Amino acid sequence: MATQKELKDAYKQMKILSGVYQVRNLRNGKVLVGSTTTLGSIWNSLKAQLGNNNHMNQALQQDWNEIGADQFLFEILAVHEPAEHASSDLKTELKQLEMMFREEIMPYGDKGYNFHKK
Repeated sequence: MATQKELKDAYKQMKILSGVYQVRNLRNGKVLVGSTTTLGSIWNSLKAQLGNNNHMNQALQQDWNEIGADQFLFEILAVHEPAEHASSDLKTELKQLEMMFREEIMPYGDKGYNFHKK
C-alpha cells in the first residue's frame, strides 16, 4: 500500500489534460462544443448538472430530460498542448481553439446547442 507521501507525489506527477470537447445528441445530431482545463472530469460534471436539472443551456437540458442520458455522447475533439513559451494564458488559448472548432462545426440553431458569441 502506498504511503500518503507517495500518493501526493504521484498526484503531482499526473498530467491534467485540457482541450475542446463536444456533447452530441445521438437522436437529432445536435452538439454542444466547449473547452475546459479539466478534460478528465468535465463529462462527469456536465452529467451531474444535467441530471440535477440545473444546466445553464436550456435547450440541452430540455433534450436531456426528454430523451435521457443514454442518448448523449461525450467526445474529445482536441487535447491542448500549451507551448512552453506561450505568451497568453491557458484559458485564452483554449477559447481560441474552441472558436476554431465552432467555426468548423457550426453548432448553432438546428445543428447545435451553442450560441453565437457577440
